[in-house]
Amino acid sequence: MANESAISLTEMERAQALLARVEQVFDQRVVGQRGLRTALVSSLISSGHVLLESVPGLAKTTAAQTLASAVSGSFHRIQCTPDLMPNDIVGTQIFNYTTGALTTQLGPVHANLVLLDEINRSSAKTQSAMLEAMQEQQTSIGGVVYPVPQPFMVMATQNPIEEEGTYVLPEAQMDRFLVKEVLTYPTPTEEVEILERLADGSLSAPLRTEPITLEDLRFLRGVANRVFVHRTIKEYVVAIINTTRGGGPRPLANFDEHVRVGASPRGGIALMRLGQALALMAGRTYVVPDDVKSLRHPVLRHRLVRTYDALANNVTPESLIDAVFAAVPVP
Repeated sequence: MANESAISLTEMERAQALLARVEQVFDQRVVGQRGLRTALVSSLISSGHVLLESVPGLAKTTAAQTLASAVSGSFHRIQCTPDLMPNDIVGTQIFNYTTGALTTQLGPVHANLVLLDEINRSSAKTQSAMLEAMQEQQTSIGGVVYPVPQPFMVMATQNPIEEEGTYVLPEAQMDRFLVKEVLTYPTPTEEVEILERLADGSLSAPLRTEPITLEDLRFLRGVANRVFVHRTIKEYVVAIINTTRGGGPRPLANFDEHVRVGASPRGGIALMRLGQALALMAGRTYVVPDDVKSLRHPVLRHRLVRTYDALANNVTPESLIDAVFAAVPVP
């Protein structure tokens, strides 16, 4: 197949050099948060969108801005509120009294990287408008279609501790996010490092590393798409996804008592695409089972719909995912 043509040594060396520069930009601006970095960079290479969940102050906005800086992309931040309307995001037509004509003003979704802060604070109508732009890669204003800039990536955040005045994202819409990353507090050592960097001004200092370009990013996406995935790895991914639905080669007993709806085919696509990205980041031209396992929690935690009993007994999606991976034979 054309997309599985061999990756040359020159291409791999260039890809590694570009990824190293992205890592250096992150090292200067973000302390710790290894999981967040991996999720953001691998999702960007995989042409996917990311849902970030954490309490305030854990560098979600900083990481999003850093990612945009690292790839020389345009960046817009949208603060979601209950009164935010779809036109505030996608754009609108404005009447020009001087010329008597309507002019189109594109909304903040028209950027390479868009941070949708506290997506669960916006109404269902606004959420749908944003998710349509994510899926269709375009917006429609006054009957005219406007493609979003390419490459395009959305990072949406939500705060799990506040429920008043929020609109929970439906499962079908959550499924459109390639990964859902849950952030944890930094270690005491990392917190000291944050304070020290804040005191000496290095967090806000000009970048010491030359960012990569959008053309470089397109190259990385093209190479990642050509990372070889053997048929046995694809069968492994499908077996995992089918096990979440109560099937698979070794069905889990009483799994339906905990999971009402398993992962959709999008889950399998996400595992394979991110496996290719992680293989490229590791300097390999082929995917191994560990690449599929590495981001299993971010890929599947928002795709499993738990039963009332599982929610009542606080059965975490991560424990269910681990049980699925333990049941499926590794090729």
